[in-house]
Amino acid sequence: MMIGESEAFHAIQALIDKMAAFDAPVLIEGETGTGKELAARAIHYGGARRGGPFVPINCGAVPDSLIENELFGHRRGAFTDARDDQAGLAALANGGTLFLDEIDALTRKGQVTLLRFIQDHQFRPLGGRSEQQADVRIIAASNRSLDQQTETGEFRLDLLYRLKLMHLELPPLRVRRGDIPLLAVHFIKVGSARFGKPERQLDSATLDWFERYAWPGNIRELENLVLRAFLLSEGTQICIPSPSTGLTGGRRHGSRRGRLELQERQKPGDRRVRGPLPRAPARADQWQRIRCRTNKRHRTPASRPLAQKVQYPQAPFAAVAKLPR
Repeated sequence: MMIGESEAFHAIQALIDKMAAFDAPVLIEGETGTGKELAARAIHYGGARRGGPFVPINCGAVPDSLIENELFGHRRGAFTDARDDQAGLAALANGGTLFLDEIDALTRKGQVTLLRFIQDHQFRPLGGRSEQQADVRIIAASNRSLDQQTETGEFRLDLLYRLKLMHLELPPLRVRRGDIPLLAVHFIKVGSARFGKPERQLDSATLDWFERYAWPGNIRELENLVLRAFLLSEGTQICIPSPSTGLTGGRRHGSRRGRLELQERQKPGDRRVRGPLPRAPARADQWQRIRCRTNKRHRTPASRPLAQKVQYPQAPFAAVAKLPR
């Protein structure tokens, strides 16, 4: 279920409704945690294939040597330990949707394998002798721009053209300001039903910094933060300290104010941080004194050249030969 009432959310919802009406490949792009799989499920269950299966696969979690077996399956005896026939995900998704998550993680070999399947929806299981047909809809998702990957040669341009027949780019949470309180309340209700704990409300201070926070992890970060605070809360309200103060015990150097404080503790031309961090000797005479103390400890003259070799007395060969056995 997708939740929101912001202008950006309504625009995405309208695109999803249009894409669900046509049985064509869809490429969903967006930052991590923006709900790409949720959007893919909305397209699937809003279209004509809603009665068929929705089969997801994380392309980044499948090794390059197993991608063909994972997609198309194998026959008995195709390789060692292949004792029975096994259907691939393409066959399992027949009549429904095959969702390819993190498709940007596919290697060149995996891209070629997928390209041939998208062209005619035909495949051959490992060890099989005949082609099979799979009636599936392809929906792919990526948290990186595939256009940029094609420019660097990481992703095949012909595969991008076949996947990007319809394109959906999900907005980050920071531009959906009006949706943040709604999502937080929804996660509290989900946590209450799942863990059997009475619902609680977020205090006004928490909702205030929610609207001003950048949310680099997007909806997934919000869900994790709200559920953790809900389970550990004791009072009638949930108070969550902002990440720049309460969670770290002080100003972070990554924040703007933290960087200004760090600059005030430094002098021009001095790379040492003047504060709780340990200092390292920076002058040449300090390093010279340390080297002299180290040489005295090992009883080696500091002025001895590095190339000079120490001569040790050696016994004559004749004396060694006359040693008793």
